[in-house]
Amino acid sequence: MPNSINARITSFRKQMRNLKLDAYIIPSSDEHQSEYVCDRSKVRAWISGFDGSAGTAVITSDHAGLWTDSRYFLQAEEQLVDNEFQLHKIIKQGTPEFITWLCDNLPKNSIVGCDGLLFSKSQIEKYEKILAQADIQLKSSVDFIDEIWDDRPSLPSAKIYEHDVFYTGEPRETRLNMLRSKFQEDADGYLLTALDDIAWLFTLRGADVESNPVFLSYAIVQKSNAILFVESSKISEEIQSRLIKDNVKLAPYESILAYLNNLDKNYVLHVSASDISMSMCKAINGNIHSGENYIRTAKGIKNSTEIGHIKRVMEKDGVALTRMYMWLEETLKSRKVKESEVRDMLIKYRSEQEGYIGESFGAIVGYKSNGAIIHYSPQESTCAEISNDGMLLVDSGGQFLDGTTDTTRTIHLGTPTVEEKKAFTLVLKGYISLDLAKFPHGTHGIQLDTLARMHLWEQGMNYGHGTGHGVGFLLNVHEAPQGYAPIWGARSKTVLQPGMVTSNEPGFYKVGGFGIRIENLLLTVEDEKNEYGNFLSHETLTLFPIEIKLIDETLMTARENAWFNRYHAEVYKRLSPHLDDHEQKWLRMKCRPLN
Repeated sequence: MPNSINARITSFRKQMRNLKLDAYIIPSSDEHQSEYVCDRSKVRAWISGFDGSAGTAVITSDHAGLWTDSRYFLQAEEQLVDNEFQLHKIIKQGTPEFITWLCDNLPKNSIVGCDGLLFSKSQIEKYEKILAQADIQLKSSVDFIDEIWDDRPSLPSAKIYEHDVFYTGEPRETRLNMLRSKFQEDADGYLLTALDDIAWLFTLRGADVESNPVFLSYAIVQKSNAILFVESSKISEEIQSRLIKDNVKLAPYESILAYLNNLDKNYVLHVSASDISMSMCKAINGNIHSGENYIRTAKGIKNSTEIGHIKRVMEKDGVALTRMYMWLEETLKSRKVKESEVRDMLIKYRSEQEGYIGESFGAIVGYKSNGAIIHYSPQESTCAEISNDGMLLVDSGGQFLDGTTDTTRTIHLGTPTVEEKKAFTLVLKGYISLDLAKFPHGTHGIQLDTLARMHLWEQGMNYGHGTGHGVGFLLNVHEAPQGYAPIWGARSKTVLQPGMVTSNEPGFYKVGGFGIRIENLLLTVEDEKNEYGNFLSHETLTLFPIEIKLIDETLMTARENAWFNRYHAEVYKRLSPHLDDHEQKWLRMKCRPLN
């Protein structure tokens, strides 16, 4: 049987020759610059066979390359082994190293193609500048995927529902007026292209993208009304009537480019250069006011109603995790358990909780060496079988009407080695250091990231991913703007503010051996105000015990022990009222204090 990926590459190169292109760039994003995309937009996965959420493919006449970062090295090596694609390991996460490669490997006067709908205006401008230094042209208006992807999925058509004010704490009208107050002095309208921005602003949710409750749409908010570009068949008449009351008109999803092209030449449209695609930007007939994404920060700072719901949803999530881990321990007494079964049972126990919508991302369940594959996804036919020995890393989350969860725990199913306990304890110490951080207003995520790594660094150890990301409220599990990361980028340079919910997830990965990660969600809160300034700190939101048997207590300080014991006491206090006697007994044992 011929290799289907290599056959696709051959068809791809034929189209490139017809269009006189020397190279073509295929990103992982869609027309909305999304991290996670619908099936129709998974072009990079289709052409390369690599289905991780981050990566860029580049095809030339004699080379097919896949660029991704350290989170996906092992996964990419496995998925590319039987086709022509070669893995290029990105050394500095977030940098376009494939552009540098093109400059080094293409002759002068070469032409590189890409689909300008899949790249932001700022990305294209950056790439053009770098390529021009090597006398290479970037042609950003080329899309021929439909011509070679015969069975390409159609656009999704899932129904849209309202996220009630009971959960959001503020009606749609309030959010629309907030946005108008930000742009009305500089522009006639504000263009929204990011799916989670639109879902948040209009207090609507959908199911067009797996695990992310968003829907394919664009929007333009004007001074007295708004236009939502979405297929009306997805929205019930009842919701449509409520939108009309809020002066929101509907227009077909695919009519956005024509609408922009027909704007009055004097119309001023506010756009965010990091969000709007280059092709959409070129379609605007009026004047462009390039400025801040006002929704991103507003969305990232949760209001008191949302925070109250998030705290309650953590109890529901903790109950589901308790029941899953109890099931795992009991089942392992009589048989082995597939990694995929753990994933399925996580879904089962979460789905039994009120308000459950679905997973917040595909669960990572990595046993022994699979735990070292940072974004490992177990497949039923090929995954490992878990037995009563070795380490198990489980990273999972749920979407609920009252919040989004994301929790990682690493447990040991036998007797840990000295090496395993040392590595786990160093990760835990880093987690606690960041959790306990007290810092002044104006602090950036990059400044706190070091706290999670310093104990590993002292031993010559590290991990290759960021320490934390923002988390949405029944929205994307990876939500801008904030995060903890060691590289100066969009997330790590964001100033932390009260109300932001951010993950704290340091780790350590021994290739071929085991993986360790501990993750809770943290709420940034006001701490104290004194003569030296206003200080912030963290409140831990996630509720589930941390594996005691993996802790080397000789490495722990009194302050770390005190944090650990307080946390375990809080977990038991909050979860036990929702459990029966047998479950309470299990949880009490798991939440026992350190000496």
